[in-house]
Amino acid sequence: MYRLEDSFPYLLNRVGVLIAELFIERLKPYGLTLPMYRVLVALWEKGDQRLNELSRATTLELSSLSRLVGTMEDRGYLVRVRLEDNARAVAINLTDSGRALAEELIPVAQHFEEVAIHSFGKAEVARLKEAMHAVYEHLIAVDPKRLAEQPSRKPPRR
Repeated sequence: MYRLEDSFPYLLNRVGVLIAELFIERLKPYGLTLPMYRVLVALWEKGDQRLNELSRATTLELSSLSRLVGTMEDRGYLVRVRLEDNARAVAINLTDSGRALAEELIPVAQHFEEVAIHSFGKAEVARLKEAMHAVYEHLIAVDPKRLAEQPSRKPPRR
């Protein structure tokens, strides 16, 4: 018998919403939103990103991301630089203050992850993360347009 509270999408959403709500509370004193945090960390992990790359990394729509990047640039967290070989494209990077903010917040995010998975062993956590990547890829395959937009990812180790 189907039960909403036992369905995988419901459980996944329930966990995602709760962890997001808890983390958003921790971001409030910094005047940041969750999408802003994602942008900071995506650029901390890899700089010189174009808007479309950053959109894929953060799962934010281009129009929303473009406005967000402008706001974050105004706040001094990042810079946009026109590329020499393509004047229409810009590379987005963190400023020193954006990098420092990302490095201050990453341990907070790590803490939430540690709390969420503290009762699992390392192998279980690795398998859970592998499974989440696989579930995402299964669902992306339903929509060929989205599949074409996804960055390539190494297949999970078995």
